[in-house]
Amino acid sequence: MKVVVVESPAKAKTINKYLGSDYEVLASFGHIRDLPAKDGSVDPEADFAMIWELEDRGSKRVSEIARALKGAEKLILATDPDREGEAISWHVIEALNAKKVLKGIPVERVTFNAITKASVDAAMRKPREIDQALVDAYLARRALDYLVGFNLSPVLWRKLPGAKSAGRVQSVALRLVVEREMEIERFRPREYWSLVATLVTEKGGVFEARLVGADGKRIQRLDIGNGEAAAAFKRDLELATFQVASVEAKPAKRHPQPPFTTSTLQQEASRKLGMAPAQTMRVAQKLYEGVDVGGETVGIITYMRTDGVDMAPEAIADARRVIGKEFGDTYVPDVPRKYTVKAKNAQEAHEAVRPTDMGRLPKNVARFLEPEQAKLYELIWTRTVASQMESAEFERTTVDIAAQVGPRQLELRATGQVVTFDGFLALYQEGKDDEEDEDGKRLPAMKANDPLKRERIASTQHFTEPPPRYSEASLVKRMEELGIGRPSTYAAVLQTLRDREYVKIEKKRLQPEDKGRLVTGFLESFFKRYVEYDFTASLEEQLDRVSNAEIDWRAVLRDFWRDFSAAIGGTKELRVAEVLEALNGLLGPHIFPDKGDGSDPRACPTCGSGQLSLKLGKFGAFIGCSNYPECKYTRQLSASAVEGEGDGSSADGGQPGVRVLGEDPATGLPVSLRDGRFGPFVQLGEASSEKGAEKPKRSSLAKGMTPSSVTLDMALKLLSLPREVAKHPETGEPILASIGRYGPYVQHGKTYANLGKDDDVLEVGANRAIDLIVAKEQGGGRGGRGAADPGRVVGKDPGGLDLVVKAGKYGPYVSDGSVNATLPKSMSAESLTLEQAIDLVNAKRAAGGGKKPARKTAARSRTAKPAEGGTEAKAKKPAARKAAAKPAAKSAAKPAARKKQAG
Repeated sequence: MKVVVVESPAKAKTINKYLGSDYEVLASFGHIRDLPAKDGSVDPEADFAMIWELEDRGSKRVSEIARALKGAEKLILATDPDREGEAISWHVIEALNAKKVLKGIPVERVTFNAITKASVDAAMRKPREIDQALVDAYLARRALDYLVGFNLSPVLWRKLPGAKSAGRVQSVALRLVVEREMEIERFRPREYWSLVATLVTEKGGVFEARLVGADGKRIQRLDIGNGEAAAAFKRDLELATFQVASVEAKPAKRHPQPPFTTSTLQQEASRKLGMAPAQTMRVAQKLYEGVDVGGETVGIITYMRTDGVDMAPEAIADARRVIGKEFGDTYVPDVPRKYTVKAKNAQEAHEAVRPTDMGRLPKNVARFLEPEQAKLYELIWTRTVASQMESAEFERTTVDIAAQVGPRQLELRATGQVVTFDGFLALYQEGKDDEEDEDGKRLPAMKANDPLKRERIASTQHFTEPPPRYSEASLVKRMEELGIGRPSTYAAVLQTLRDREYVKIEKKRLQPEDKGRLVTGFLESFFKRYVEYDFTASLEEQLDRVSNAEIDWRAVLRDFWRDFSAAIGGTKELRVAEVLEALNGLLGPHIFPDKGDGSDPRACPTCGSGQLSLKLGKFGAFIGCSNYPECKYTRQLSASAVEGEGDGSSADGGQPGVRVLGEDPATGLPVSLRDGRFGPFVQLGEASSEKGAEKPKRSSLAKGMTPSSVTLDMALKLLSLPREVAKHPETGEPILASIGRYGPYVQHGKTYANLGKDDDVLEVGANRAIDLIVAKEQGGGRGGRGAADPGRVVGKDPGGLDLVVKAGKYGPYVSDGSVNATLPKSMSAESLTLEQAIDLVNAKRAAGGGKKPARKTAARSRTAKPAEGGTEAKAKKPAARKAAAKPAAKSAAKPAARKKQAG
């Protein structure tokens, strides 16, 4: 028996069908070990020795693999073909060696770019050893991210209350978003005018021509800057005679784009399908690992984390056959197209993301796929096939026109383009973020010296526009251009920025929150080097050199740590006043915008003599008067935070982080919006200092609400929760809707059901509420747990039981009512699919899982300094015993801190 280890149950299930009864395929469920979320996990004083923790989930996987290895012929590690996959295999070997179960058992490493029988069989015939250079690159990257997060984040917490974390790539991506917003705020529109003549040929053809010159000089777009100048040109054109000066027609070609890389797939899925990068990668992962297509479980796309654009020769031939069959031979180029890019890491420049079988047409497989899977597969298929199609051919025509008015000559130009052969455009055209499509209008037939008749002259006023905010797609594109991050990190970085509430998405565009501006301002003021684009890109290049075995990974860490630790040490004596002074200067245009009347934007509107400045309070930043406590004026950070409702200030007795929305008509009590430890909330009345006094009523904001959007009416509705939505059809008891610690829910007695992402707790109706409650009751879920965690119903398992994902003490887990399975770190509770939930519960049941999640254990190993000329040395037994003897509770003692330090 040969034991094969892969990452996921879905991948294991697919591969197991290919290999047959001589193999046992097991899943590691991603990484089995991680650095403990506390100080000391990476020790610069010990040449960056790293302590790895084998958590409960990983321990179970290792025990399962160890049991399977008893009497096994060999161990085959078949994790993903990239740096992360290599690291997972390395962790498995290290953990098994610690258990001493690999004695005499040969270990092989195999990789395949596609999960098909042919690819898997070919990989099994070409085993290799673990690529230590790729592992070293992983260790360096992991250590760097840890050192930045666990050293820089605490500085933020101490010096900038309300900030959650900083990260090596995350903070640089945030800077891009913030700087674009600052560009927009600094932008001043500039007026300009265009003049367009509608002309008619002798044969009645109508077209438009734009004024491009006068008196022998070119007219650029902004040259006509006011209405008077435009009116003068219009008068001349209305008196002019028009004649064709020249006609030039040129053939042109447009070539297809290469097949997808990770980055371009995320960009195009965002543009065309509205998918966030993280969502795109989740769906692509499923298509790669295997789906049931007509009774056959097979991976239908190749590996989706890649920066390569090349395809295997057999895939190119396959695509050319499909093109000839579906479109005809004229759409097949004489020579196959070959795409290349200068990969930043040759060892990770895999094939492009493509279908594993070009003949598997989207229309034929759509019925076997979920809607999102079908859409993404079609996008990948069309882009891949189009990349091997013939170029599109055009005829581009430019007509120059002379307009004579007395002694003066004006010049106009008309352009047109017609498709003479559609080529790859018959199948696919790439989306665009911000540019307009080319003019595809056909011009009427004309020749030089033909007279033209004027039909009308249009003079149009325009204003220049600021640069657009980044979409998720255009931010990924910009990060790739700058060399920041790598294919496997883009989606996670963007998700982290949203999770930390550093950015928000408005109309599909990324907009920085004030919290994100503050973090960026702080880092630019005191850690400028570490948010510079060139520095971050240079560090990525060094990591690539490590994976190419060109430089030592510890040397990279030593160089980085020398300067970084000094920068951290330099902030120990940093006073809050210095931080505020730096941020006041850097963020001045945003928090103290020009009023346009010449007055001092920082003058206090209440006392008149004080100066407004940035202040730091318990719950973050706010604006206050320098004459405090005599003047109690405060407002939110951004003066434009509450459009249409003043500036959110409080002049008499105001408190930092508090905005009064109005009075409750029923009680006359003030209704306020406040910043709390766990986020913004609304409150009715004021808290009393008297002992035993009743606390004022409060409510968290509903999902999707932002503090700046909350009105008095919305606040009153939130304060009315819980509200009765319906009566239960059987008991007649009320079904209530409210917001709990883990989000909005509906409740009947001791039964709770989470509302879906499209449900509004303030608007959810009777039918929807009844459906949720009845489904929860029929699913046999455990009641009586209180509103703290109603959980989210993922779906029903094959036996008809509800699978519910919940937030547990030791992280999110999925339950069928009798078996609880902890989610691996690579999965999120929000994105967990039904199939993933079934796999997790089945794996837990097979491992003898009980009703409650097992307590976390702490088996640790140290990545020690290697001996001269050797590889990673094994940890000494006394050190391992000492690490294992530490109480498990210690590593879990501060879950809040761990959450902050992540990323």
